[in-house]
Amino acid sequence: MRVYVPLTLPALAQAHRAGELGPGPLTAYAVTPGLREWYVSDDIEELEYAALTRAAHGSLRLLAADPGAVRKRVVVAVDIADGAVHADPDRALDRDALGEVRLAAAVPLAKAAAVHVDADDAAVDVAKAAEALAAADGGDADAQFVVDGADDHELLWFATQEIEHLIAG
Repeated sequence: MRVYVPLTLPALAQAHRAGELGPGPLTAYAVTPGLREWYVSDDIEELEYAALTRAAHGSLRLLAADPGAVRKRVVVAVDIADGAVHADPDRALDRDALGEVRLAAAVPLAKAAAVHVDADDAAVDVAKAAEALAAADGGDADAQFVVDGADDHELLWFATQEIEHLIAG
């Protein structure tokens, strides 16, 4: 199963040094039954993009909690066994938890298929979105508009061999 693990650049650097994403449990995003039902689609690429987008939002939450991190969303796509992924059936259709899964243990970075990171030109909008996240969570429509602005930036695809370059920049 392909899962998308939200990170920050410092967390990616830590994973690179440790050789694994973790420690567990980890929050990740995947094509779950709830995500399928919410998006009403059978197109796996469309559903995986939705899961990636959910993980990008998870990365934004991590950035909001770490003001010192470079203002770029980071998502690592990892292929792992279905049995290592657990979704909470009670939250399957909860809009805030769509596609959310838990990984009980650390995941070797060698299982990563790709890394998705914002381009440099997204940094200003991502920074504003991270700052506005708490207000948006509180129901502020203007803040939600700012948060949604980060989604206007597509994450770039990088091969896992490029991680060293990503964390050095």
